[in-house]
Amino acid sequence: MRRVVFNQKGGVGKSTIVCNLAAISASEGLRTLVIDLDAQANSTQYLLGPQASEAHPTVAGFFETALTFSFRPVEVTSFIHPTPFENLDIMPAHPDLDALHGKLESRYKIYKLRDALNELDMYDAVYIDTPPALNFYTRSALIAVERCLIPFDCDDFSRRALYTLLENVKEIQQDHNVALEVEGIVINQFQPRASLPQKLVDELVSEGLPVLASRLSSSVKIRESHQQATPVIHLDPGHKLSQEYRALHRELAG
Repeated sequence: MRRVVFNQKGGVGKSTIVCNLAAISASEGLRTLVIDLDAQANSTQYLLGPQASEAHPTVAGFFETALTFSFRPVEVTSFIHPTPFENLDIMPAHPDLDALHGKLESRYKIYKLRDALNELDMYDAVYIDTPPALNFYTRSALIAVERCLIPFDCDDFSRRALYTLLENVKEIQQDHNVALEVEGIVINQFQPRASLPQKLVDELVSEGLPVLASRLSSSVKIRESHQQATPVIHLDPGHKLSQEYRALHRELAG
């Protein structure tokens, strides 16, 4: 299963959700790949830690091959690196993604990622982290996957942006990828004792939006896991947040 975690709003936990869900998939014995399409490289840092700067070639190099001709095409697997976690690999991000963006868009290389993933049949699960914008890289990811997971922070600004986001995903589905489905809206940094978050969630559900039953709590454990470059399920398997991520993973697995 290929899955993209996408929201045009920054700071909603895309990278954290990608890495923790991928870590659970890998821990269950599934060959799992994370693709980091955000030039900020948060997922790359999260999974590789101090070794992130040494991970070459990167996803930027992968896209750069789309702009040049070669008699000996570079294998997609050469851009993939192992992480310290069993069964979990990553195609790391690089700041050069920003510089390549305009060239890739003008040359209409929007299907490059989809074609590459079609060659990677050794992976059971693929998770794609995206930048907080509907740009070339995000569109490439949405075209390449079957499922789109949308993180949602419980505030009114996020709610307003959500409707536009859903319209954009639907447009890509209609124009480029009929197999694409919005898998669900995951409530992140949820505070169950606060009345406003619960009210917003209830309203989204009443509108018929695909809000997932699982909730991810707000916790300082996430910051600790970022600092140690270790997903929560490995850092503290018994922590409440680890259990919430496992519940989310089970819900997505159906």
